[in-house]
Amino acid sequence: MSFGISKTIPAQDGVETVNALYNGALTEYEFHMKGKPSKLKVGDYVYTIFNDQLIGRLKIKQLIEGAINPESGQPRTLIVVEAPGERLAVPVPKKGHRGTRYYDGAEWTTDG
Repeated sequence: MSFGISKTIPAQDGVETVNALYNGALTEYEFHMKGKPSKLKVGDYVYTIFNDQLIGRLKIKQLIEGAINPESGQPRTLIVVEAPGERLAVPVPKKGHRGTRYYDGAEWTTDG
């Protein structure tokens, strides 16, 4: 297992966004999380969920603290990941959620 966070890709972003994370169309991607992460570090993973399925993971290459959410004015951290990431051959059922959750990679299969 590898530590990280899980993030749900919103349905309105579409499968095109999900595919771009894993098919080589992007070299990096930016997620965000509220506040300052207490447990997250470079080298951990962002596990992506889409349509209530764990799709894949991307390695964190940079954490940028001090950003401000343009909608709420609250502090947030930008999480820059390397793309393409590792995509599971067969997605694993996992309930989507809002925001960010720490995740130990429990459902991740290395043979995927």
